[in-house]
Amino acid sequence: MNIGDAISLRAEPILRIGGFELTNTLLLTFIVVLFFLIFGFLFRKKIKVFPGKFQMILESLFEEMLTLMESVLGGREVAEKYLPLVASIFFFVVTSNWLGLFPGLSAVGIKEMGKPIIPFFRSPASDLNFTLALALVSVVATNVIAVRSLGIKLHFKKYLNFSSPIKFFVGILEFVSEFAKIISFSFRLFGNVFAGEVLLIIVGALVPYFVPMPFMAMELFVGFIQAFIFAMLTLVFIAVATAEHEGH
Repeated sequence: MNIGDAISLRAEPILRIGGFELTNTLLLTFIVVLFFLIFGFLFRKKIKVFPGKFQMILESLFEEMLTLMESVLGGREVAEKYLPLVASIFFFVVTSNWLGLFPGLSAVGIKEMGKPIIPFFRSPASDLNFTLALALVSVVATNVIAVRSLGIKLHFKKYLNFSSPIKFFVGILEFVSEFAKIISFSFRLFGNVFAGEVLLIIVGALVPYFVPMPFMAMELFVGFIQAFIFAMLTLVFIAVATAEHEGH
């Protein structure tokens, strides 16, 4: 089989129900969401005043995240306010990236005569639809937060300012930059994850045993870094959007 046949730029459909296509990236996305729902429901029941080891690890992790966010946002109260959004983005992306790299996952799927296996599960971020949706959530949430902090009139004044030709032009640039953020967010995450997926397929096909292991470790690190960058950029955009309000 040609290596190129195993590389697909678009997510492969594994089930069709009427006009709806369930792709392998969408299926793994549903699994990640279900995992967090079940984990949150079960963990909530086991929270104790005197924490066990696992609860202590999670509390330490969130404490470090709050400290980092506080240094960007300038206040503990503000950091706690936006922690759910930033932490959710980080853990959702990193879990999706890591599950997509699970050994043997790409070997389980649908096999058709003369065609490569269509895997049931594929890293969600290797689908541009996923990264685009996530970027939209981040940018829209940032604007909603800015409206709640500044008020709708003051926030949208930076996009539509008729007080002078220069400010009007700057407002147009600000508006265009919002779309640039979506494109930048989408293609940065998609490009890195898809490139890593292609690298592992090629290396696994050429040298299928122990040689791919260092590349797997590298992709785990890349998956973490990309999730961290996505979450931190969202945090920075929130800080910029609410800076005027916090300055008051």
